[in-house]
Amino acid sequence: MHFDLPALIKSLGYFGVWGIIFAESGLLIGFFLPGDSLLFTAGFVASQQLLNIWILIIGAFICAVLGDNIGYTTGYRFGRKLFSKEDSWLFHKKHIVKTQKFYQKHGKKTIVIARFVPIVRTFAPIVAGVGAMHYKTFMSYNLVGGFVWTFGITFLGFFLGKSLPAEQVDKYLLPIIGLIIVVSLLPSIIHVIQESRANK
Repeated sequence: MHFDLPALIKSLGYFGVWGIIFAESGLLIGFFLPGDSLLFTAGFVASQQLLNIWILIIGAFICAVLGDNIGYTTGYRFGRKLFSKEDSWLFHKKHIVKTQKFYQKHGKKTIVIARFVPIVRTFAPIVAGVGAMHYKTFMSYNLVGGFVWTFGITFLGFFLGKSLPAEQVDKYLLPIIGLIIVVSLLPSIIHVIQESRANK
């Protein structure tokens, strides 16, 4: 069975892509969503004139920023309750603890860096709210991080798609997406290895 990812994104449309970016940026249930590979592939699809790059990218930026704001508000209002909440298949306290450690290491710039780290990306604004980070400070980093992430990765896919001959698009798309997924998971893998060594 041939899996046509560009066709899937085309069928999702702008609102499908934006909805996933919004959910991954600030909803507890969004931590497993493929933000990096989705943005890259959507940019790639736009290079084939199946989507308008500017509508796609501006909408993704707005949804990424709004998603982080929802995450911040959730952490600010319900933060302490999250630590007493029982684990479920959608929620694990370890994700919040992991993100707190990430904050301790990287400080306020975590809001920007976390955009490129799966799981941490979802929980960073929540932890910022739990820690009652000044909202103007949070919003400043949120805008920068949202811009660099959405514009950077989407344009990367767009320009790469433009640079490939049309007949070779299908040949290279899936391997490139696989590489994006591996690279995006690399920080988490390194973190797990470092933690396991430290606990020995």
